[in-house]
Amino acid sequence: MFKKTFFQIHWFLGITAGLILSIMGVTGAIYSYEQPIQKWLNPNSFTVQVENKAKLTPAEIYQHFQTESPETKINSITIAKAPDESSSINIVKEGARKGYTMMINPYTAEVLPEIKGKEFFQFIQQLHRNLTAGEFGKQITGASTLMLIFFVLSGLYLRWPKKHSFKQWFVIKPKLKGRNFLWDLHAVIGTWVVIFYLILACTGLYWSYDWWRNGMFKVLGVEKPQPEMQAGRGEANQRPQGNRVEGQTDTGKRGEGRGDTASNERKIDGGNPNRGERFGTASREPDEKQGLKPEQIQVALTQTWSGFNTQIKRDYSTLTVSIPKKADGKVEVSFVDAIPQHERARNKAIYNYQTAQLEKVELYKDKKLNEKIMSSMLPVHRGSFFGPVYQFIAMLAALVMPLFFVTGWMLYLKRRKQKKLTLAAKQSSSAVQLDPNVTPWLITYASQTGVSEQLAWRTATSLQEAHQPTTVKAVQQLTVDDLKQAKQILFIASTYGTGEAPDLASSFEKKLMTMSLDLSHLKYAVLALGSQDYPDSYCAFGHRIDQWLKQSGAQQLFATIQVNNANNDDIQKWNTALAQTTHLDLKEMSIEKTFDQWTLTKRELLNPNSMGAPAFNLELQAPHDADWQAGDIAEIQTGNSTDRIQLFLDKLQIDAETPVTSLNQTIQQALWDRDLTVEVASFSNMQQLLEQLPTLPTREYSIASIPTQQVLRLVVRQQRNQHGELGLGSGWLTEHVALREQVSLRIRTNESFHLISDNRPIICIGNGTGIAGLMSLIHARVRLDYTDNWLIFGERQQAHDYFFKDTVQAWQNTAMLKRIDLAFSRDQAEKIYVHHKLREHAEVLKAWVENDAVIYVCGSINGMASDVEQALVDILGQDRVDQLRLDGRYRRDVY
Repeated sequence: MFKKTFFQIHWFLGITAGLILSIMGVTGAIYSYEQPIQKWLNPNSFTVQVENKAKLTPAEIYQHFQTESPETKINSITIAKAPDESSSINIVKEGARKGYTMMINPYTAEVLPEIKGKEFFQFIQQLHRNLTAGEFGKQITGASTLMLIFFVLSGLYLRWPKKHSFKQWFVIKPKLKGRNFLWDLHAVIGTWVVIFYLILACTGLYWSYDWWRNGMFKVLGVEKPQPEMQAGRGEANQRPQGNRVEGQTDTGKRGEGRGDTASNERKIDGGNPNRGERFGTASREPDEKQGLKPEQIQVALTQTWSGFNTQIKRDYSTLTVSIPKKADGKVEVSFVDAIPQHERARNKAIYNYQTAQLEKVELYKDKKLNEKIMSSMLPVHRGSFFGPVYQFIAMLAALVMPLFFVTGWMLYLKRRKQKKLTLAAKQSSSAVQLDPNVTPWLITYASQTGVSEQLAWRTATSLQEAHQPTTVKAVQQLTVDDLKQAKQILFIASTYGTGEAPDLASSFEKKLMTMSLDLSHLKYAVLALGSQDYPDSYCAFGHRIDQWLKQSGAQQLFATIQVNNANNDDIQKWNTALAQTTHLDLKEMSIEKTFDQWTLTKRELLNPNSMGAPAFNLELQAPHDADWQAGDIAEIQTGNSTDRIQLFLDKLQIDAETPVTSLNQTIQQALWDRDLTVEVASFSNMQQLLEQLPTLPTREYSIASIPTQQVLRLVVRQQRNQHGELGLGSGWLTEHVALREQVSLRIRTNESFHLISDNRPIICIGNGTGIAGLMSLIHARVRLDYTDNWLIFGERQQAHDYFFKDTVQAWQNTAMLKRIDLAFSRDQAEKIYVHHKLREHAEVLKAWVENDAVIYVCGSINGMASDVEQALVDILGQDRVDQLRLDGRYRRDVY
């Protein structure tokens, strides 16, 4: 339930916030490479022709502008060491809070062309930060970033298997089609980008929420800079790696440069306290009145340039000198190493030109890692903190963010189309205008695994589309009053086990069907479901209902119709009989089965040297997100072996490579799932041949695993007929299908055997391959940390037939199994079976039942299940067992 809840939230948020995150991802990817893009777009601004002389010093540049443009107020001057890189000055400009940076020729101080593309990147920046919607947009992007963290963590949780497979986790399978391919694309690429999205989201929230930013400082153990120490700081004139663009060093992917947040970032990154907020004219005037004269600034810059380069003894790529404002002899200098860790890895220093001493040198490399991270949030966010390779991959990860929005939507729409057929029938049954003047139909079903229920709702839909009013009811809910008031009733009843009623229908058979009722007013028909694999009890429960209704005087509308293994031709006979009897135009009706292609990844013999037939542990993996519950059933489309197909083709003298044009397959491929035992009439082409060959029946197996294990496990014992031939299902799975080949499989819900959702005790009873259904239940209980579990399991010999011994013993050793009783029948002279263990521990059984325990029985109906039921009746009493069944506390999956 917890995983299902996560799944629903994951998809709901994905299809709502996905568009915002897609915009943020694409704009962030573009913006992260603003500097190299602008350098590429503006070569005449960033590079110059090298001249055979030294570059102008800061003092010479300052003097040039004092002479040529005395009205220009310079905040700082940046010099690059590379001979072909331009220099820059940051000046005061009206309305530019961080000042305005101009690129200049380092040899002549000539102003170079203005940077192109600034307006575009400003738009991209605002779109990324707040969708260009101001504070409201900022809240939306912040919330979406929080959702991204949830997507990453919930996606990992939803994918997390017990067994890890590199190929399953990280390899895209291009041969997949449709929904399988979409899911594979969504999940695999999602796994690739997990680490990148986590870093992008966690760092992006630094600029979104004060509480998040404060938490980051606390978690990383870094003292948060105080606001009063940050006022008036800016970095517009800092030169990261020689790239000088107005505001470009503040090119965060998210809202840097906003209020206190921007101040924090600028303080951390070592900005110049004489710049920033004070770059504006209003803040500059007091300094001009009290500050140094141009001649004094000229001297300060000359001595600082000379003294700093003499004393620093460290190579650098760019050097920024701030224009001094006070007569204290100190000039702030920042410089970038020749090979910096990233564009914001700046060093700071104070040079005292009066004492000719270099003071307070702060090197970025000397900071601790946590201090580096908190002082370089922007490089961490865009990825340059971890190097150019990581930054490039992070950019690609951001660019593919729309992929998850698109594939998520497509998967969501496909899931809506593939809702359970029963639910679809229920929903469609109320959408038709009904005729109030016709006699209503009461449709009742007796279902063990849901097929009869589905057919009941499909029948109701078919009648309602013909404007007939209908009521659908489970047979265990049927009352005497229902039977007396109804005039037309349709029974759809499955036969279970060896001719028994489905578990929940047993109370109806024991109570209502033993009554002597006058039902002469009632017209009825029966659709009986069963399997011809059990000829002695084929559709027996449906026939018993038919006989009871006849004895009660009810009038049969038409003879009971039998359905073999949900065969669609048989189901259509029911629909046709209804149409002929009612003279209604009823649409065709069938059970639609959609099989997915699973890969057989493991086949392991569980009982070598056993006295019994070989039993195998089979593991299959889906290329898509498969979901099921403990207790559900895997329905397998059986197939023919290659040898059997070749014998059939040889008999008809058909070449195996003969094409079937309608299927775009060879005849050998097309025959894999066809019944080759039927008599074949003459045919003129392969299509006519195939039309004569029915599809092989399916086989059902209890699932022994749960989805979080990321593998679907079956336990299959080989069966052989009187001729020694392997059974259709067991032969197909245990011998004919090769490892890594595809198996057509669909998961069918089995509500009558589902695990309870609370921590009440459970008693799991089974034998042989019935361990499968019990294993799934206990696996699910272990994941929930529910320990009140009692396992009673039986087989032949403990030395050879103790299936999943290591797992069971591990559960026992870790107290996940409170009690375990084993019955190995051939390990002693007197045979001991699971029902003997029940009788032996009758008082314990009573105590567990009194403590609200739920009983689960899985395995063979012949012997084990019937003997266990008799033991329960003898110990608890018939009435108590019947009540347990009605209360959902006695559940069976037997065959």
